[in-house]
Amino acid sequence: MTVSDFRWPRSQAEIERIHRERKRIAVERASQSPFWQRRLPRLDLDRVHEPDLWRRIPVLTKEALREIPPERFHDEFCIAPRTQVVEYWRSGGATGRPLFYPRSGEDMRHNILTFERAFALIGASAEDCAHVSFPLGVHPVAHLYARGAINLGIGTIWCGAGTNTPSETQLELIDQLKPTIWLGMASYGLHLANVAEARGFNLAASTVKKLIVAAEPLSPVKRERLERAWGAQVFDHFGMTEAALVAGETIGHDGMRAFTDLWYLEVLDDKGEPVAEGETGSLVLTALWSSTMTPFLRWSSGDLVTLTGSRGGPHPWSVFPVMRHARRTVGFFKVRGVNINHAELEDAMFRDADV
Repeated sequence: MTVSDFRWPRSQAEIERIHRERKRIAVERASQSPFWQRRLPRLDLDRVHEPDLWRRIPVLTKEALREIPPERFHDEFCIAPRTQVVEYWRSGGATGRPLFYPRSGEDMRHNILTFERAFALIGASAEDCAHVSFPLGVHPVAHLYARGAINLGIGTIWCGAGTNTPSETQLELIDQLKPTIWLGMASYGLHLANVAEARGFNLAASTVKKLIVAAEPLSPVKRERLERAWGAQVFDHFGMTEAALVAGETIGHDGMRAFTDLWYLEVLDDKGEPVAEGETGSLVLTALWSSTMTPFLRWSSGDLVTLTGSRGGPHPWSVFPVMRHARRTVGFFKVRGVNINHAELEDAMFRDADV
């Protein structure tokens, strides 16, 4: 791997120091936003890092941001002029009108770091070649993984997905260019496996030995089918448009390590109180560094997760806690009055070998 400063924190004490310093800066930046000026209570900035004071800050939701007319979003929410915008990121839009978040050059330096770390977590090096099958469009995930790989000297195939690079073409490129890492949504990885089987292409015998999947929950059943179809290790990653990559699975396959030096993470119950370590709750995130344009302060991500403190280990990322993604808080439908989660239905279908 080319020389890169992944900025790994050296200890939990260093992470706690970052939290004390950067939480104050996050609040100071948010107070410049007209949106936040109407919502922030009066706070003692010298003590804002303390849990009881911190929780006085209202949780931010996507519904609240959708109330801002799109043409007013920059003036109402953002804290830097448009001349400092270098790119826009689009939220997924699965639960309503998609939002477009401007990013500054300074924010991007921190955001790209998370995707460089993504490759470090799985032991990738400049000897690898990455085939990127996330969609190449206004959603940023494909671009970010590709740029992170390039920064580390990893050969990169910008495939995207859909009509620009059909599935049959993707398989031809895997056969011809010999990538060692495949990146995409787990459901698309399974689709490629089905297309490969129909075409008589032995995907499990290809050069791909590691899969990075993100942008949708990964269940144990889906993971097992991917591993069997591709003959490769699967690494689950978790991120969001309001932040960047938040957590990633490592070569130890012991859960996803959450980058708590870059994001302040809270796991809360229905009353907004912290759950016990290892218990499931709603994820609330604050950007500690990448907030010079969009002040995401106590952002409710819409995910249910668990967070378990570090138990140590030999790797530079061993200092981080382990996150496990349970499910989204949305994505239910009713059958005869019973709430069914989309992921649970998908798992039930995948348990059937004929599906």
